[in-house]
Amino acid sequence: MKKNTRRSVVVACAAAASLGLTVGTASAAPSTVWTVNPSPAEFEAVNVGNIVLTATIPMTCTVSNASGSMASATGNPADVADIDTMNFGASGSPCTSVLGNVTTTSVTPWDVVAVDYNASTGVTTGHIGNVRANVTAGACKFTVTGKASATYTNSTGVLAVNSAAGELAVSNPVNCGAIVTTATKPTFKGNYAVKEAGTGAVPTIVGSNP
Repeated sequence: MKKNTRRSVVVACAAAASLGLTVGTASAAPSTVWTVNPSPAEFEAVNVGNIVLTATIPMTCTVSNASGSMASATGNPADVADIDTMNFGASGSPCTSVLGNVTTTSVTPWDVVAVDYNASTGVTTGHIGNVRANVTAGACKFTVTGKASATYTNSTGVLAVNSAAGELAVSNPVNCGAIVTTATKPTFKGNYAVKEAGTGAVPTIVGSNP
């Protein structure tokens, strides 16, 4: 969370992750006041199903988790949470691909950005911003940067990440041949269950127009 606008406090990830997006009907006017409950607070998120990063080939993680802080905000778009840690894979459960095991090192913080809110469904539409991760798949190494479209559903606490081609970019590919190049348009998909750290309560995000 930006320190000059509010105290740091989550997620989602949602995905880390597979995070298709379900986009709710847009509100008549974009929300400019975002009420996060609890706020400020710390959050934890774990994957629900596989998390898949595709850069020509799919790289699948059966384990992924994230943590960070969340707080109410004003503006559109608005940064309603910061992801301070984002992990893909775990000891004994590495992410995999046809090139071999995959190691993804996230460079955080990432931002959870709210853009629109559907009051009838309780779904916030936005994206995960400031994404940056260094990926190694076998001998192939590259960096992924950009954003990933996402939604957050209050009733379930699920942050669903479902990036569109072109939102993320590849840079500095090494030993990847023609499989992963700077022209590759990676995607990041997966669902994360988000809870307040300590209490296990499901956070809510509500957008409104004062």
